[in-house]
Amino acid sequence: MLARVGEGIVSTIGSSDTHKIVLENPDNISKSVLSKGLDAGTAFEILSIDIADVDVGTNIGAILQTDQAEADLKVARAKAEERRAAAVALEQEMRATVVKAEAEIPLAMAEAFRNGNLGVMDYYNLKNIQSDTDMRKSIADSDKKKDEKK
Repeated sequence: MLARVGEGIVSTIGSSDTHKIVLENPDNISKSVLSKGLDAGTAFEILSIDIADVDVGTNIGAILQTDQAEADLKVARAKAEERRAAAVALEQEMRATVVKAEAEIPLAMAEAFRNGNLGVMDYYNLKNIQSDTDMRKSIADSDKKKDEKK
């Protein structure tokens, strides 16, 4: 008999939208148990259920949801770290490609000199452009440092 009444209590709480509804109206448990006829087929008859006190225990559902959210957060962080590491690796690969290409420039210029595709004046013009670029870069860098001090 106790098991049947317990089943009625659990099913009443479980079928409610929230446990708060049952806490506000504990007589819903009595009505539910009596309406289901849980005493049928027993030697006893349920006349009434008096609920003197309702204690709210640990909310297992909330704990499980919190644990799941933490696990999801860890997975998301791991995936973000994986993407960051892949981006860093790609950046390093690209830098290596640029360094390799820059290392080939003097060889290509020497070959152009030998083949007559690059003259002395072309070489001096190229050096002049590089000097202008370096000068502009150093001016820009000094402007950045002045702005940082402000």
